Amino acid sequence: MIAIRNMEQLVANGETDSNRKARALALKSLEAALNAADPKQIIKSKLALKGSTLTVDKHSFDLQRFKHVYVVGGGKASGSMAEALEQVLGNCITKGLVNVPRGDKNRTKIILLHEASHPIPDETGVEGTRRMVEMVEQAEKDDLVICLISGGGSSLMPLPRGEITIGDKKRITNALLRCGATINEINTVRKHISDFKGGWLAKKAYPATILNLILSDVVGDPLDFIASGPTVPDSTTFSDAINILKKYAIWDKAPKAIRKVLSDGENGKIPETPKTGDEAFKRVFNVVVGNSRLASLAACNALKAEGLNAVLLTATMEGEARHVGVLLASIGRELAVSGNPVSKPAGVVAGGETTVTVTGKGLGSRNQEIALAAALKLKGFSGVAIASMSTDGIDGPTDAAGAVADGETVARAVKRGLKPEELLVDNDSYHFFEKLGDLIFTGPTGTNVNDISVVVAV
Repeated sequence: MIAIRNMEQLVANGETDSNRKARALALKSLEAALNAADPKQIIKSKLALKGSTLTVDKHSFDLQRFKHVYVVGGGKASGSMAEALEQVLGNCITKGLVNVPRGDKNRTKIILLHEASHPIPDETGVEGTRRMVEMVEQAEKDDLVICLISGGGSSLMPLPRGEITIGDKKRITNALLRCGATINEINTVRKHISDFKGGWLAKKAYPATILNLILSDVVGDPLDFIASGPTVPDSTTFSDAINILKKYAIWDKAPKAIRKVLSDGENGKIPETPKTGDEAFKRVFNVVVGNSRLASLAACNALKAEGLNAVLLTATMEGEARHVGVLLASIGRELAVSGNPVSKPAGVVAGGETTVTVTGKGLGSRNQEIALAAALKLKGFSGVAIASMSTDGIDGPTDAAGAVADGETVARAVKRGLKPEELLVDNDSYHFFEKLGDLIFTGPTGTNVNDISVVVAV
């Protein structure tokens, strides 16, 4: 079971009975979301091996027809997925390698778990990715390649194209993360400076059969953006990547090697990423085994089980984090005042992934910024709480998963000499909630299906 480690403290920080109740309900629903998205349970429930036949979703594979079964992949959840896959397939697996975040605690016997850096790529990630390519390039028509793909795979499976160095990729990734670019925009650039993403893995593995098991962390589950789509046709172009860098005023500051690769691609001097219709994708089977909707529905159902009138507002939430925080607080206020859209006791769940445009010098990330912006708008409202967290347990560059706030949060902060508005402007939500003891801690969860925000009014 995945748990919020400091649950008791977070509940106790509510200064009234109604606030403590609202906090407890919101936090327990987040735990339900995490456990619904547990990769080990998902893989074991989605895959079945009867005799020599592997069944997943609507697809069946007779493993006796394949000479070798190779396993490759990467992402924050790939270690958990690999461990569970071994438990299902056992010695049917010939060999495998997946790139996982440093400190991954999963244990495998056949599939090598190769530790690498996230969210900024490093040379160890490149080494592991090269070894994956070597493995799939030796695969033939009578071989099966199982890819384990989850959020974080873009950073964990780097393979720079042309003369681009890993240092170049680090600089452009960091610039895109700081400027407020969406994950789809970031991955559009990543695909076009990579020899692995954007369908290239499928191209290198052809003519082997590929089974792609995907734990989605991208809003709406567009296959070519999850981990930058190494085994699916790419819907974007070199021109798209260039336009994104220009949109955020990064183009002129981008490393020379990156600008050269992108310009050469736009001018037709080097091949585009593989597109729909390429023969490499005729033997690829993609299955989304888990996503934000799965986790969001679990959070919603947990609230209903506690007797709340609960609704799933959306599983495709996007936008600037602080603006989303204001919206969620507005929903909380409406629940408290009018009983709309559902009467109290009520809960509203929203899943997805927001962005933060960093203009300050503070520490924080999406979910903490959502909670801080919400706290400012909830000021004085009793019995309303908002909790927001990243399902991977790591909210941006912090050690917290997210934060919780209620109508007394701002008053508690002011008593401690904090200035909430100034800290929000400085993107310093982490230190705001740290001093209040309202950061949510889970540690790395081994899963990653976007963020979940819950509003409760009792």
